[in-house]
Amino acid sequence: MSQPTISRTLSKAILQPEVRIKLKIWNTYLTGKLVKFDNYMNLIVENAKEIYFGRGGKRSKDLGTVMIRGASIIFIGQEREKIIFSDTELNHDKAMHKHESEEE
Repeated sequence: MSQPTISRTLSKAILQPEVRIKLKIWNTYLTGKLVKFDNYMNLIVENAKEIYFGRGGKRSKDLGTVMIRGASIIFIGQEREKIIFSDTELNHDKAMHKHESEEE
């Protein structure tokens, strides 16, 4: 089996509606639609949004269409989905933990 190449991996990412890119700049991410790439992993991203997690909290800024140099990228992934539990699931979960701790 052949090892995946950069172009094969990025070809899958280009099909996603949004990708998340971690940059070498401390705690900085970009999200947006991956449009083009080359073998050096230079990327063109549309509707890019910069997200920075710092001491003052989370800050974000819309950038539009940007070109990102491949050498400044740590990883590329899909946008994470948030999981929201309903109140009934949370209460049931608390009851289970309470019940387990009472048995000891």
